[in-house]
Amino acid sequence: MLSIDPKEIPVPKLHGYLLSAVAPRPIAFASTINSKGEVNLSPFSFFNVFSANPPIAIFSPARRGRDNTTKHTYENVKEHPEVVINIVNHSIVQQMSLSSTEYANGVNEFEKAGLTMLKSDLITPPRVAESPVQLECKVLEVKELGSNGGAGNLVICEVVRIHIKEEFLDSEGKLSTEKLDLVGRMGANWYVRASGAALFEVAKPLTTLGIGIDQIPNDIKNSNILTGNNLGQLGNVESLPNETTVNEFKLIELSEVFQEFEDNAPKLEIELHKLAKQYLEENKVESAWKTLLAFNND
Repeated sequence: MLSIDPKEIPVPKLHGYLLSAVAPRPIAFASTINSKGEVNLSPFSFFNVFSANPPIAIFSPARRGRDNTTKHTYENVKEHPEVVINIVNHSIVQQMSLSSTEYANGVNEFEKAGLTMLKSDLITPPRVAESPVQLECKVLEVKELGSNGGAGNLVICEVVRIHIKEEFLDSEGKLSTEKLDLVGRMGANWYVRASGAALFEVAKPLTTLGIGIDQIPNDIKNSNILTGNNLGQLGNVESLPNETTVNEFKLIELSEVFQEFEDNAPKLEIELHKLAKQYLEENKVESAWKTLLAFNND
């Protein structure tokens, strides 16, 4: 294990470790204006939402590590405390990246990146028309975290208006993860696309009380087939299937396996664990439990 004291390595190296390890990160595609009314558009991946009531978003245009200068976005929100946070999906990721070029102050990155300015309802900075979701924000505070290169500047914003393109809603009026096709920032030049096989669901134990991994029988918990993630799925159930349902499952779904390995108990256990793992990969947790419990349910 490599253990590092952040104070003992160069800032660029520390920056690289942090950005590669803490990822993927959402992207605040921030549009601002300065006191002259000049528009700026720039992306920041030190960003997230931190409250729903009130709706608060925070992003950080950090001081440049190479020369300790500040970003135009930081300077703009100090002069004019408003910002639109435009959400980035795959269809605009290259244009978003282009806008991060260090253009001179006063250059309009909307024009450089070929994006369309859309008038906001409640604030002055324009929205990115191509963005699937746009958050109009009032800046409540800018909290400087340091005065050296690499130090962050937390721009704490209250969302005062949300704009959502209806094409990204599902039949229930909720934002569809599949349709949004969002991108996240990784380390170096890497990004991640939140679509297709990259998406998966994990059941949240918010209203249920899972039995926990500690309550899983040792012969299952110590399996050489099942992973920690598999055990996490098994431990998230409120109760185990009863003996009757296990026996019914064994007769209907597992009869061939039991017949094939009826004289080889160690091999039977391995095959049942493999089958249970397949069920878990398909998110069929109850079937996985029935398969595992069937081994000792004679």
